[in-house]
Amino acid sequence: MSSFDKEVETYAKTLLPHCKLFIDGEFIESKSGKRMEVIHPATEKVFCTVSEGDSDDIELAVQAAERALKGEWGNMDPSKRQELLFKLAEEWDKQVEELAQLESLNNGSPIATSRYVIKGLTDTWKYNAGWIDKLGGRVCVTDKKFHVYTKREPLGVIGVISPWNLPMWCSLVNIAPAIAMGNCVILKPAEQTPLTALKLAEIMQKVGIPKGVYNVVTGYGPTAGNAIVKHMRISKVAFTGSTQVGRNIMKGAAESNLKQVHLELGGKSPVVVFGDANIDEAVQLAAFAVFNNNGQICTAGSRTYVHESIYDKFVEKASQYVSSFKVGFNLDETNNFGPLVNKMQYDKVKQFIEIGKKEGAKLIAGGDFDGLPQKGYFVKPTVFANVTDSMTIGKEEIFGPVQSILKWKDIDDVIERCNASPYGLAAAIFTKNIDNMFLLSDKIKAGTVWVNNYHNVLHNAEFGGYKQSGFGREGGEEGVKAWTTVKTVVIQLQSNL
Repeated sequence: MSSFDKEVETYAKTLLPHCKLFIDGEFIESKSGKRMEVIHPATEKVFCTVSEGDSDDIELAVQAAERALKGEWGNMDPSKRQELLFKLAEEWDKQVEELAQLESLNNGSPIATSRYVIKGLTDTWKYNAGWIDKLGGRVCVTDKKFHVYTKREPLGVIGVISPWNLPMWCSLVNIAPAIAMGNCVILKPAEQTPLTALKLAEIMQKVGIPKGVYNVVTGYGPTAGNAIVKHMRISKVAFTGSTQVGRNIMKGAAESNLKQVHLELGGKSPVVVFGDANIDEAVQLAAFAVFNNNGQICTAGSRTYVHESIYDKFVEKASQYVSSFKVGFNLDETNNFGPLVNKMQYDKVKQFIEIGKKEGAKLIAGGDFDGLPQKGYFVKPTVFANVTDSMTIGKEEIFGPVQSILKWKDIDDVIERCNASPYGLAAAIFTKNIDNMFLLSDKIKAGTVWVNNYHNVLHNAEFGGYKQSGFGREGGEEGVKAWTTVKTVVIQLQSNL
């Protein structure tokens, strides 16, 4: 073992949470006794193992959640629930650095990215806790012989299946509102990145969240994940990940108890750069759009459409800018890029780079592996120019650090090209012209459109996709309402009964 491997292993052990399942407020081994290996992406070494849960453990978690709903949690006053969640937000904020380091060790994200994301989730807890005493029902206007009102109630037991790229963000944007509205949650984190989910369990214990409210079953998708999807007493499942798996989850939900489904899926987001944009600023912002979090982000602006009047200059500057990025160990603050999450993703991104070369795109930055660490799943940020919409890298989601720069001339044409994708998660417009800002914001079919900025997903604004990027919203009022159901009560006055 190299000195670097030893350093990482020793450091990781100081951060590790309990590496068992968390069910009914306790850390326990899985019923099968099996364990899963967790690989560190910078060293390709196993740095811990966690319990491998399956359908038997999901059943235990459902039973624990049901007891909580019938007991302390279900009978708790909203004011007490709100108090607990504000206390949880306070404790979360105290542990931001440890959570960020654990997240980065687990999935390869640059530490600055993890720190920013984890810190922002403090406000997510607070925002959703704030809705507890504000989201209610209404009194309906009816004939005088009736008194009719509605009330919002929790859905019950919720399943959350989270991805590996932003494990805590993708989990908490569903967990925080679900718990705030009085539900109980079973989280199945991605098998590659289970550690911060278990760290959250420790925080839940510390602040006194009742048993059964938050449960974690680490395991694989076909076993533990599928058990959530097909369980007859789980009311809703939220999934973040690939579009194909999203289809399977919809099918499983339909074939079981017709549970509600929330899906945040793939994307191939366009960035439209107008000729009046500041080229230097646009180059840097377009790079951030696609390369943030090592390019492993569902909103990645991987289709960069640049107006023909500035195209050549933009390409030249993009090559210079991206070639200056540093790739290396992701806890080193001086590095811009860390490793990809695992070998499967590493091989997939390498394959897309080779396809781009073969299909005739012009490689202007990256695309080689010279000077990278011998171990670890490191890929240089890669930029292709002269990309067309028909090329594989111009239309398929890569989920890695690969930017495609395409040329456009006519505004109606570029709108049509943006909308030709089966995805519709996000888009961006870089321009000084206010008419074009509003025109494209209206015409592009995407759940979020950023104008002269990118990746600003706010806890008090709805986020979600169009088309095959999924449905349902995270954040904002709609993201809170999604975890309730409405009951209508009709009372007949002056009844003879």
